[in-house]
Amino acid sequence: MKQIRNLKSEIRDLLLLGAHTSTSGGVSKSIERAENLGFTAIQIFTKNNNRWFQKPFDQKEIDKFKTNLKNSSIKFVVSHDSYLINLCAKDNSILKKSRDAFLDELTRCEQLGIPYLNFHPGSHVGAGEKDGIKLIAESLNIAHNKTKNFKVSSMLEATAGAGTAIGYRFEQLSEIIDLVDDKERMSICIDTAHIFAAGYDIKNPKNYKKVIKEFDDIIGLDRLKCFHMNDSKKELGSRRDRHEHIGKGFIGKEGFSNIMNDRQLKKIPKILETPKGKEMMEDIKNIKTLLSLIK
Repeated sequence: MKQIRNLKSEIRDLLLLGAHTSTSGGVSKSIERAENLGFTAIQIFTKNNNRWFQKPFDQKEIDKFKTNLKNSSIKFVVSHDSYLINLCAKDNSILKKSRDAFLDELTRCEQLGIPYLNFHPGSHVGAGEKDGIKLIAESLNIAHNKTKNFKVSSMLEATAGAGTAIGYRFEQLSEIIDLVDDKERMSICIDTAHIFAAGYDIKNPKNYKKVIKEFDDIIGLDRLKCFHMNDSKKELGSRRDRHEHIGKGFIGKEGFSNIMNDRQLKKIPKILETPKGKEMMEDIKNIKTLLSLIK
């Protein structure tokens, strides 16, 4: 417990840092778990991540989530959508399901007051990247038109580029945003394991600076609202999405030191998606590693 108390103090004094947190027992439980561990930023699923739909929230659970969050030290919450959703699905029935499910995810975020819905852009499944990009933007425009009064931002996550996945180049993310009508509702999440696997060298200090400048030039750092802090089990350019504990993969402590000491990224929330057990002690260890890298 002393270890956790010390960690709480370090995180709260320094930056927005935390991990993906379980909602087992209800979404409000995620706030309790994160607060006990001293997180100041978290990611959650607002529904089962392997289902298309789930029953609507009970108003009592919504109120409890908001009350717990208000009374906590957590300053940033993002939701990750269902892994089933593919906003550029080639199959029309899956595309419709995906669009309906994405709309439901936006609604659940709005009900809880969660400002960001993080999602993988989609996989074109053979239709081609250009057509896939157009279809993703079309899906987002449909969703945004149906939720015009919502405050929720649609957060594109950079991908590793496995298979036919779109979003493994900054240019692709930029092209999607260019085709979205309501650009104010668009934001970006960089997953460190993903972009490393996609070929962006964030380990070498000199190359790291080039990567961040490239992102700023193509998309703009003003759209970067979250980092997923994951080491990679696979090498640079592998195009394979395999998360590892901080410092235990191919990115190594060197890569995360680059991020943790980049002043222009200091205020951007950094959230772990590394492997963990029920008690989340692995998250404590990984956060301590990240904090130890700050110079």
